[in-house]
Amino acid sequence: MSAPAGTASVPMWDAADQGTYNYKVVRQFALMTVVWGIVGMLVGALIASQLMFPDLAYGIPWLSYGRLRPLHTNAVIFAFGGSALFATSYYVVQRTCHTRLFSDGLAAFTFWGWQAVIVAAAITLPLGYTTSHEYAELEWPIDILIAVVWVAYAIVFFGTIAKRRVQHIYVANWFYGAFILTVAVLHIVNSAEIPVTLWKSYYVYAGAQDAMVQWWYGHNAVGFFLTAGFLGMMYYFVPKQAGRPIYSYRLSVVHFWALIFTYMWAGPHHLEYTALPDWAQSLGMVFSLILLAPSWGGMINGIMTLSGAWHKLRTDPILKFLITSLSFYGMSTFEGPMMSIKTVNSLSHYTDWVIGHVHSGALGWVAMISIGSLYYLIPRLYGRTEMFSVKAITLHFWVATIGVVLYIAAMWIAGVMQGLMWRATNSDGTLTYTFVESVKATYPFYAIRLLGGLMFLSGMLVMAWNVWRTVRGARPVDAPVLAPALARA
Repeated sequence: MSAPAGTASVPMWDAADQGTYNYKVVRQFALMTVVWGIVGMLVGALIASQLMFPDLAYGIPWLSYGRLRPLHTNAVIFAFGGSALFATSYYVVQRTCHTRLFSDGLAAFTFWGWQAVIVAAAITLPLGYTTSHEYAELEWPIDILIAVVWVAYAIVFFGTIAKRRVQHIYVANWFYGAFILTVAVLHIVNSAEIPVTLWKSYYVYAGAQDAMVQWWYGHNAVGFFLTAGFLGMMYYFVPKQAGRPIYSYRLSVVHFWALIFTYMWAGPHHLEYTALPDWAQSLGMVFSLILLAPSWGGMINGIMTLSGAWHKLRTDPILKFLITSLSFYGMSTFEGPMMSIKTVNSLSHYTDWVIGHVHSGALGWVAMISIGSLYYLIPRLYGRTEMFSVKAITLHFWVATIGVVLYIAAMWIAGVMQGLMWRATNSDGTLTYTFVESVKATYPFYAIRLLGGLMFLSGMLVMAWNVWRTVRGARPVDAPVLAPALARA
């Protein structure tokens, strides 16, 4: 990706350094993204089934909802999403900096170290070893391994930027870099624990302070792990697949700085109507509302990149994935600030509306931008011009999109209904409905949610078949590192 017009680009080329890009680690992470996506979504479908059929686990403790739910969130966020971020960031930083990764050995360590983290999570969480902190349930030995892997990741990524052969740092790398640095700080601060045994620790924070630190971490895990990193993906793969430059490079820079500054302050909106001081709750609400502007600026920048190329949407299913993901990004980043408004939050909090909101972002935005990027990436890693079956990509798109819509619509309706039933009172001040009545009323929507989840999982199975047919018999290739003036991604 070349620098935008008007930006100085100074080649720093030494013929002696010519070689190939390190695509091996990209291939490894790309393939494991598909594998972990299926695993994480399969567990999600299982626990969705358990909400309809509570005895489904037959009393087996390690199959209980309380143990599998954190396994689902960790598998989808860190195994599936994390592997996608590793794969795409390693690819993008090499291609835009026109140089091989800083260290092949450290890059290999990040792959095997990250897989070890995932396997450890898959073993310990069902066994009941948990810190009980949202998105940070893993116990202290695994936390240390995560920190070590992440430091190695930062060294590889920023080391590659340091030895780049162009002066300009493309905006996608700014988003990837911010995600890497911020997640490191979030993880280390929020995981400050006092070990008691090998698999048990206690947090150094307590009470409202513990909640505040946890949701500073929790919301910024969404803001940086699930947003900034995937925006880096968007800023590279949307222009590449569209064959168009980014709509406004200046807007992308404004988008970056506004988003990075604002996101850090929005965490308290998870703690409205709690023991957290009222000023902190209000601060979180205000910054959440401000967050709408940079979020929609980024969405508009991505979608408008298709200016002059809208016709490609009719025939290019990869573009369908990428542009639809941006639509879901815009929708969920409107919904989040709206739900942070205290009067709206009093209705939505603790309801399935929150679940619908989370999955409009997780499935509609994160999963679909990842899937579209992988469909672009995988053929190029194996010397192919395109995936084995373009029709299968189209099928995947429609199955996944319909699944997401069914899922989130069911949860929106169920959530608003729950909120209204919980707050309804009779003239004498007593509750109109018992809690079990709200559960009974929600039951049909859980069936629709399960159907939507199964459809999305089915789409991932179609993708796995398509990937397998694409790579079967293909010879992995490592593209040559070309001089910046000649480079073509």
